Amino acid sequence: MSTIRARLFLVLVVLSGLLTVAGSPPATAATPVTPTVPADSLWFDGAPLTVQNGRFTDGQGREIVLRGYNVSGETKLEENGGLPFASVADARKSATALRALGGGNAVRFLLSWAHAEPVRGQVDTAYLAAVTEQMRAFLDAGIRVYPDFHQDLYSRHLFNTGSWYTGDGAPKWAVDAGGYPKESCGICLFWGQNITQNTAVQKAQYDFWHNAYGLQDAFLTTAQTAMTYLQQHLTDGEFAGVVGFDPYNEPYAGSYDSGQASRTWERDLLWPFYVKFRARMDAAGWQDKPAFVEPNLFWNANISTQKQEGGLLDAGTLGPRYVFNTHFYDQKAISGILMWGKAADGQYTSDFAAIRDRASAAGTAAVVSEFGHPLSGTVSDKAPTVLKAMYQALDSRVPGASWWTNPAASGPVLSGSQWQWDLYNGRHHELMNGNSDKVLTAGDAWNDEDLSAVKLDDSGNVTLRQDARLLDRVYPSATAGSTLAFTYEDRSRDGSTTLTWNPVPSSLPNVARLVGSGQYGLLVWRSGSGTAPTELHLPASFPTSATTVVSDLGTAYAPPAYTASTPLGVAPESGGTGSRRLLLTDTDSGVLHYALVTNGATAPSADLLSAARSELASWAAARF
Repeated sequence: MSTIRARLFLVLVVLSGLLTVAGSPPATAATPVTPTVPADSLWFDGAPLTVQNGRFTDGQGREIVLRGYNVSGETKLEENGGLPFASVADARKSATALRALGGGNAVRFLLSWAHAEPVRGQVDTAYLAAVTEQMRAFLDAGIRVYPDFHQDLYSRHLFNTGSWYTGDGAPKWAVDAGGYPKESCGICLFWGQNITQNTAVQKAQYDFWHNAYGLQDAFLTTAQTAMTYLQQHLTDGEFAGVVGFDPYNEPYAGSYDSGQASRTWERDLLWPFYVKFRARMDAAGWQDKPAFVEPNLFWNANISTQKQEGGLLDAGTLGPRYVFNTHFYDQKAISGILMWGKAADGQYTSDFAAIRDRASAAGTAAVVSEFGHPLSGTVSDKAPTVLKAMYQALDSRVPGASWWTNPAASGPVLSGSQWQWDLYNGRHHELMNGNSDKVLTAGDAWNDEDLSAVKLDDSGNVTLRQDARLLDRVYPSATAGSTLAFTYEDRSRDGSTTLTWNPVPSSLPNVARLVGSGQYGLLVWRSGSGTAPTELHLPASFPTSATTVVSDLGTAYAPPAYTASTPLGVAPESGGTGSRRLLLTDTDSGVLHYALVTNGATAPSADLLSAARSELASWAAARF
């Protein structure tokens, strides 16, 4: 998980060579697994993604939006050997639920350096094999994957058995090489304060970025070996579903050299590391997949005294071989002190606009690979509004109050993965720092975190811990052309209160009547030259029999099954998990199109559908 509490440390200030592979034969000697074709696939499914014109793009030239979750913080624990799941069966259960209940089409898949290379110079192929099988469970469910070598506070091996805190990431031999002082954070209320107050953590981070003891070289070689293993042990079809690789979670200098600041550290140490990682990707057969590179974790902090200049400003045009990858947590809301009350309409539009702008200036796509909010504790009451506002900001840079009058300012729909999707939430058995007297079971079992969107009930079924209306959303998973604007009013709840931040305006009375008190999404796009349809994910709250579509391509109540000759049709999403999509097929190029989808109507008349279509046509012509 993100260093949420790390981002709070200034609240207190405010207030006061190739490796030898062990175990199995070399990866080159392995026989690839027989291909598994995801169920319900259509001809345009499964193409590998690239980055073009600042967007993720598939083989048909469609703009792709990746939405999903981090899988999962379990990797940071020891109870399952640094794997996201205890078994492949659990991985498959999680993937099915993530698709059907959470509406996700992508996951950030966490890996552990400590378990990939427990002995220096020796990669554990048993760990890589287990990783591959668990990753395959998501690929088989039609879910795209981008792996992440995760770390927080550098390594758990920096911490003693009686510590209040723990870390994850580097193996024990890497910590032993540094001979770091006994860890101590002093008076630290939040685990992330260790980043800047724990001398052991600071020195270890500093050593990694300066390649002391060859630490960075060792990590890069392990990463290359892991990537080579995945490329050789996934089928071509499965490997096509791997979008790219996140080299390093939430990088921070540890401490700056004399005369150095965040921006120059990014320029002189962080970016060269990413260039080296990029070369390792190429050598491992990942040359057509981008590196998902993160700037200094404090570059977009929303506490002014904590914010540091950054965002890979001196890396030039990143281009299609890199993706601008960042996190966002509302530190003010999490503090319980700096933000009273709940989040509101448009709360994070400027924060996420900064992400869009930085990616645009860098000439590449953006992904918000972590965002979220605690679901227990003193600030958990803010979660429904904070998460709604974050999803709203992913969808558009325009607040709901002004969206209908200024939709053209929406900007691209951002990809993102919520922290987190952990089946074992509240059911862990983690010996904190190996201490048998400190067995953690509650929440995420890591430094008092509790952010998982799911848990298992007493019967072993996956259940949501957050409002399904918030998580399972309409979003444009593939747009045949260029997305001009998108909005989704989820009508999610804060307790018994329905949150409606983007009502249909009274100037569109027939559209408002059609939507009523229901949920609705509206996409505006300009068609491209391809023949594959535009796709909108349909949440479980949009059963086909209760879904209404109003578009310049046609209108439909309970739209029919998709065929190549049907302008509006519904089909299963690939993977056989029961999730569905609305497919919108145009036959032109460079033409403005719009489509409203709602579950608020009950058997609307042809006259109402026609009147709503006329209103939307006039609105679209005037606004675009």
